[in-house]
Amino acid sequence: MDKPKDGQADHKKNNSEKSSEKPITACLFSAAFFGALGSSFLYGYNLSVVNAPAVYIKAFYNKTWIERYGEPIPGETSTLLWSITVSIFAIGGLLGAFSVSLIIKVLGRKGTLLLNNSFAVIAALLLSFGEMSKSFEMLIIGRIIMGVNSGIALSALPMYLGEISPRHIRGFIGQFNSILICLGVFIGQVLGLPELLGQESRWNYLFSFLAFPAVLQLCVLPFLPESPRFLLMERRDEAGAERAFQRFLGKKDVSQELEEVHAEARAQDNLHTVSVLQLLRNPAVRWQLITIIITMACYQLCGLNAIWYYTNGILQEAGFAENILPYVTLSTGAIETLAAIISGLVIERIGRKPLLIFGFSSMAVFFSLLTVFLNFQESVSWMPYLSYVCILAVIAAFCSGPGGIPFVLTGELFEQSYRPAAFMIAGTVNWLSNFAVGLLFPFIQETLQSFAFLVFVAVCILGSIYLCVVLPETKNKTFMDISQSFAKINKMPVSSPGQEMELVLSISPDMNGKSQDVTKMESSF
Repeated sequence: MDKPKDGQADHKKNNSEKSSEKPITACLFSAAFFGALGSSFLYGYNLSVVNAPAVYIKAFYNKTWIERYGEPIPGETSTLLWSITVSIFAIGGLLGAFSVSLIIKVLGRKGTLLLNNSFAVIAALLLSFGEMSKSFEMLIIGRIIMGVNSGIALSALPMYLGEISPRHIRGFIGQFNSILICLGVFIGQVLGLPELLGQESRWNYLFSFLAFPAVLQLCVLPFLPESPRFLLMERRDEAGAERAFQRFLGKKDVSQELEEVHAEARAQDNLHTVSVLQLLRNPAVRWQLITIIITMACYQLCGLNAIWYYTNGILQEAGFAENILPYVTLSTGAIETLAAIISGLVIERIGRKPLLIFGFSSMAVFFSLLTVFLNFQESVSWMPYLSYVCILAVIAAFCSGPGGIPFVLTGELFEQSYRPAAFMIAGTVNWLSNFAVGLLFPFIQETLQSFAFLVFVAVCILGSIYLCVVLPETKNKTFMDISQSFAKINKMPVSSPGQEMELVLSISPDMNGKSQDVTKMESSF
């Protein structure tokens, strides 16, 4: 009779968990939307905003050079200055990724996002007034500061979103990062149209717009709670964590959520944030780290950035007049945004792993088709249309999973003490890969011509195989459950609740601060 009772108890527990899964609250939605608006939206906006005014910015460089030196700017110098203006954004992103671990430790998740707005406002001022000040150096400095902003944002925001979300919608909330990146790209394309700000007399206003989302976030985010996990596990503020959970979840009884965080704290052998070096040396998280490095590298090396190189040429081959190309290319930004929204809506039903594998596999298929269509483009009149359809399909496949889930996974695969260092490593891989694609793709394209996309086919296939073999599904799992999923492949013992209690009791008495903190946690149950 005991077994049926246990089964009935488990069934009741599952039912109670399902019944406690409330819909998203206004507080949680506001934190996700405004957090992403002042962070990942700006990253996406900066990816596309320099395309429309490129001709006018180069003309400004030439005019400034003539005023300073009395002669037109040499062609090589003009190319170098423009290349620096575009690529230095990635260098700034790398600097931001390096610094985020330290800033988060001092200011917390929300505090880091708020500080990061200052970089966006400073960058907006430099980029806006560079022409008036007759200083192209201001534009270059503004771009690197905006890169620092994006490097911090792409680590701090996914960390914040992952920690404030209940596990049954953690993926959906995490996808706000991806959705707002895509929306930023699209808004940058729209504002860059000739009828709006894509004119010689208005291009600096494209950069003034950068301050608007940052100021909006500054107006809203201070009134929203800090990450309750950060408050409880790193600041030892149980009352603050309880209030934060209550506001985010919209209920008074958050004992279950507090218990989950306490259990994670008991299971960790280090309650303090670990360094990057400690993370790299720890065998308990080795395969989580390898998985994040490979996934984040594939995120940049899968070829989406390179696809823009061909878009305008294919549209011209299809017979579209050059003056309507900006309007046609709006379809790429619209497809990006739509695919990201759909991915966010289905991620909790389908899961992270299937969406990632589907996305990379689909990209491999459409890159292969694009290679075929590009080779027949000159001989068949309607082939450019198929090529453009393939480009849209590649973009949609990317945004269906690979465009946002790597950031969600970085927050999910690591427990609290490892998370800042993990995001620092993931961010470094992300920006280095971004820089490598920008540097190497022109040479690859020059050597392989239309067969250049086969390189990305190989990356997408290898990434899909790795994810299929190694990555466990993280949907609706606690951070502890996800860590235990890697225990076997890491060759670590799977801990039980009893072992967790032994771990707590085995903390040496001389570690007064830690011992007292853990004792307080134990007494709260």
